[in-house]
Amino acid sequence: MTSSPSTSSYETIGQPVGRAEGPAKVTGQAIFPADVNLPGTLVGKCLRSPFPYAKIVSIDADSVAAARKVPGVHAVLTADDIPPHLVGRMLRDMPILARDVVRFAGQKVVAVAAEDDDIAEEALNLIEIEYEELTPILDPADSMKPEAPVLHPNFADYVGIPDGSQIHPNTAGHATWSNGDIEQGFAEADLVFEHTFRTNHQHQAYIEPHASVVFLDNSGRVQTWVNSKMPFQVRQQLSEGIDLPTDQIRVNPTTIGGDFGGKGGFMDSHLGFWLSKTTGRPVRMVMTYIEELMAGNPRHPAVMTFKTGLKKDGSITARQAHLIYDSGGYAAFKPARGVTYGSRCLGPYKIPHGHIDSDVVYTNQVPCGSMRAPGDPQSIFAGEVQMDLIARELGMDPVEFRRINLVQDGDASPLGHYWKNIMGIRTLDAAVEKAEYYQAKPQTENKLIGRGMALCERHVGAGSSTVKITIDADGTVTLYTALPDTGSGFYTVLRQILGQELGVAYDQIKLENWSTDDVAFETGVGGSRVTHVAGQAVFQAAQELRRQLVTMSADMFGWPEGETGFAQGQIIAPGKTSMNLGDLVSRSGGLLEANHTYDSERDEEITVFCVQIAEVEVDVETGQVQLTKFTSAHDVGTILNPLGHQGQIDGTIMQGIGYALTEDLQYDEGHVTTLSMGEYKIPTMPDMPELRTVHVASESGGPSPYGGKAIGEQGISSVAPAIVNAILDATGVGITEIPVSSEKLFRAMAEQSDS
Repeated sequence: MTSSPSTSSYETIGQPVGRAEGPAKVTGQAIFPADVNLPGTLVGKCLRSPFPYAKIVSIDADSVAAARKVPGVHAVLTADDIPPHLVGRMLRDMPILARDVVRFAGQKVVAVAAEDDDIAEEALNLIEIEYEELTPILDPADSMKPEAPVLHPNFADYVGIPDGSQIHPNTAGHATWSNGDIEQGFAEADLVFEHTFRTNHQHQAYIEPHASVVFLDNSGRVQTWVNSKMPFQVRQQLSEGIDLPTDQIRVNPTTIGGDFGGKGGFMDSHLGFWLSKTTGRPVRMVMTYIEELMAGNPRHPAVMTFKTGLKKDGSITARQAHLIYDSGGYAAFKPARGVTYGSRCLGPYKIPHGHIDSDVVYTNQVPCGSMRAPGDPQSIFAGEVQMDLIARELGMDPVEFRRINLVQDGDASPLGHYWKNIMGIRTLDAAVEKAEYYQAKPQTENKLIGRGMALCERHVGAGSSTVKITIDADGTVTLYTALPDTGSGFYTVLRQILGQELGVAYDQIKLENWSTDDVAFETGVGGSRVTHVAGQAVFQAAQELRRQLVTMSADMFGWPEGETGFAQGQIIAPGKTSMNLGDLVSRSGGLLEANHTYDSERDEEITVFCVQIAEVEVDVETGQVQLTKFTSAHDVGTILNPLGHQGQIDGTIMQGIGYALTEDLQYDEGHVTTLSMGEYKIPTMPDMPELRTVHVASESGGPSPYGGKAIGEQGISSVAPAIVNAILDATGVGITEIPVSSEKLFRAMAEQSDS
């Protein structure tokens, strides 16, 4: 796609411009849910279960009465004070307040609305609850054993359960993907390898915790401000949980202080409604970070078994994966009705016979939700680490092992898809060259040096987005969207697209946020969809405005339509005196607008490749891993904003480093023990290695405006396996569980030397 003539100062696409929304954030003008302070706002707080699995024998009535009498307390609610509704994003299996049983340590049991935090805490400390402890399930593999206790005996009665019967009473969902005949594939193999892998919880570690404000206004409508990236879905979830139609609920726009997948749901909104209804006052609920770590919705841990068959020449004949994802005590935060996790885990390889079984199971740990590329970092970690373990057994170079198996144009993927313009080999070669993979490794005393790689592919997301663009008599261009700002920079990119088409400086374009009252629907943020879907909505609306402006100039002044363009906030034509957009608009009535809704389904023929190569130093005396270099190669189309694009790459690498080496939501008998960011160790800048990025441009581009492809989730899945494969290269120790602590690696190295 091309645009009309413009001058370089307004040529925004491809320019490394800063955040248009940045000034509002750094000056404190951006409004987050915790900033919403309506007259009479109360604070909502919860008393949470101290046990991972227990019956609620009784809640002492006298202690509840005493809590209600604390000065400044306006409401104390237990499950008996609200309807027995179950809530969830898709599968509604979670009570608003625990009723009869608690299924994880941290579950909400009693709620208080008070004048301030201290008063709320004072009231909660008075409440006495008698529990009968039950034996919890703390390992997802144990959840599917025949003798495992059934955690949700009424599962069949829940709303939103997936189609098909449960394969075990503790499965919240099951899916299979297959191609060919897996038994035939293994029969044709000369060698068969089988390994089991484990990953742990990873919290999204956004700066802003979950927060919401709920208020029943004078007309009886529910007004809510919540840091969810999917306001229309939250409206639906609230509607289902409080028995009000959606037209009686308005989700108001707010800024979101980081998401990474974790803010797609309702969190405390239902409870805020009941506290507000009881008190007649607005109620603000803001989770502490202790609550975030014990009761947020982190990435699912997983136990994954991979079985791979090969010919002696290294060509893969069959690959089978059984993936067990730990849903925790509830599946309410899952973003889909069925299981979508793990469908890419066989890799982008020529495998004639492939089969995947994926289960999401209940345990008595924290309920899990989405995090960047949900389901992929776990399963691709397992698949790509097994590739290196196999290559080592075969005595093959891991790069060459992948090269002979990678799909190319005309080859089917392991699940039978035929992608177009396959960039796997080119991206692999570019990464190897940039990383200097085959150069001699430096020699350091007491340090083992290793290089490892991993690759993956991912789709470009789809969905629905509606925008409106106006130009007023002053020449002010305003973009209206219902997309919440999650901090990833798409407000800047959308304005770049609009500025490119209308010849207007991107940072002079106003952006107005719609509420759920202002537009019929918006899919929301996530799934690598925004630049494609919202970007195309903006692009198409801008094209309509261009047509209107060109037609107006032709009708009013006789300008040639085919030679009219836009630059520097003006409409221009050869040999004509340029005119400000505002002047032209004022002559036509004072306001010009265009609306566009863009709907799309995912194109299964488009996929995007990423190859990561890590270089590590391992201290032989301590097992400490130092990541020294990291190369990230990406299959890209047009890069709309190089600065934001690189920021997404760097961010995925940092999160992947944490996933591989440091981040560990630790448990002690079902209780989370890492209850601060000092204990839950995300990487900091000193942990970052030298970063090298290479872009491999594809001729066909992607479905975003100007041929852009997705980048936000592409890189995360191959970071951890690249690091673990580098550790294998350095030490000869095969790691099958992350994160890799120095203690864990030191013990493994010691065991290897003793054997």
